[in-house]
Amino acid sequence: MGNVFWVPNEPLAVAVAQEWSAQEKKIIREQMHITSLCFAAIDNPMKIKKEQRVQDILGFVETDTVCYRYDDPVGLQEFETALWDPLLQWFNAKYRVALESTLSLTHMEVPEETRNNIKRHLMTYNDWSLVGVQAAVDTLKSVVITFAVLDRMVSVEQAVYLARLENEFQMQKWGNVEWAHDIDQAELQARLAAAALFVHLSSETVLVQRKGEGEPTWHH
Repeated sequence: MGNVFWVPNEPLAVAVAQEWSAQEKKIIREQMHITSLCFAAIDNPMKIKKEQRVQDILGFVETDTVCYRYDDPVGLQEFETALWDPLLQWFNAKYRVALESTLSLTHMEVPEETRNNIKRHLMTYNDWSLVGVQAAVDTLKSVVITFAVLDRMVSVEQAVYLARLENEFQMQKWGNVEWAHDIDQAELQARLAAAALFVHLSSETVLVQRKGEGEPTWHH
């Protein structure tokens, strides 16, 4: 027998209900990203503890998309620098860290203080929210861009664009198969939007008063 499906608060329950309401004759689970994140948080098949999930997310820092620049083809490095440097500067100032960009193909060394400061911030999230954070980081392959989305510094659309700068540069230069690009982009945006919403809703504390009951209770 499987686990009972439950969510920690009413706003998240409403979001799940809306996903199910959007389904028509055939239920397409692949389109129900928030529901899937709820299942991941409830079932946790690998029995991942909070500390381990945080460590898994930290593993993306040393390979973060915005830190790795490429000077081939000509113009790509300048394109990346113009769009990624402001984001990296914001991240370093906001979280008191010291990530740098590199042209090297080897993993960069992340200062211990930087790793600890990012870890400290991640540990402020509850277990459910971290499932969403991990999903967003996995979608973007970037802790920096994920934090920018969660802090509302960039939109979901901007975040996906920033995570795919090399592809965007190539398409601007050589053109693209439009329908394939649009489908891939839409899927990434849907996954990221769901993950970001899941994080925010899972982090909320909601005051609930049920009919016929006395004092309202706080639900996390």
